[in-house]
Amino acid sequence: MGAKPGDHLNTNEPIAQVETDKVPMTRLRKRVAIRLKDSQNTFAMLTTFNEVDMTNLMKLHSDYTDAFVEKHGVKLGLILSFVKAAISGLHNQPIINAIIDGDDIIYRDYIDISIVVGTPEVCY
Repeated sequence: MGAKPGDHLNTNEPIAQVETDKVPMTRLRKRVAIRLKDSQNTFAMLTTFNEVDMTNLMKLHSDYTDAFVEKHGVKLGLILSFVKAAISGLHNQPIINAIIDGDDIIYRDYIDISIVVGTPEVCY
């Protein structure tokens, strides 16, 4: 049963049991992690922009916007497409969703994406 507008969720309670794998880092991976962190702390960070052909996505969006508004009473946004792409990437490359904990790498078997939704009254 999903949340409805106006529902306030208790974020302190786990929604589901999550699984992780904790794997010790090799000496080489530890050294690379240290060097990368040192580089991040020492040098200016640059932002890279990649251009993407969104022609097909924009066509899909325009084809379904009117029906979506009619059925749900709200406009169809593009954020769901970006979230779907992020989820696909995380499934295909699970290392992206891993974290470093001391000398271990923790691979998560779950994806947790949060999105802020604004309304005229409040953000959810």
